[in-house]
Amino acid sequence: MMEVKAVIRPNKLPALRAALMETPGFPGMTVAKVEGCSAPSKTNKSNIKDELTDYSAKVRVEIICNDEVAELLMDRIVTVCQTGQVGDGVVWCTEVPKAFFIAKSSS
Repeated sequence: MMEVKAVIRPNKLPALRAALMETPGFPGMTVAKVEGCSAPSKTNKSNIKDELTDYSAKVRVEIICNDEVAELLMDRIVTVCQTGQVGDGVVWCTEVPKAFFIAKSSS
């Protein structure tokens, strides 16, 4: 199993959700509000105020999925969420040695 994680712009979440819901094997996702800042080399800070207040709202998406669908989900996230500007976000994937989906029993 794999965990696909992404930090994206909040305004991209509705389009991403729609695209992922249409993706075969999509198991669902967890979404959290987060804040982040760009690397100093990627932005032009003109003064200390800019340096200290450059945090912007982002959304973190986490998906636990089968190995076979992880690459497809990552590609879909990049395609839907990119604008070509600094601060679009980041997507990464890590191995999950074991995971269990909690579900209501059918008894």
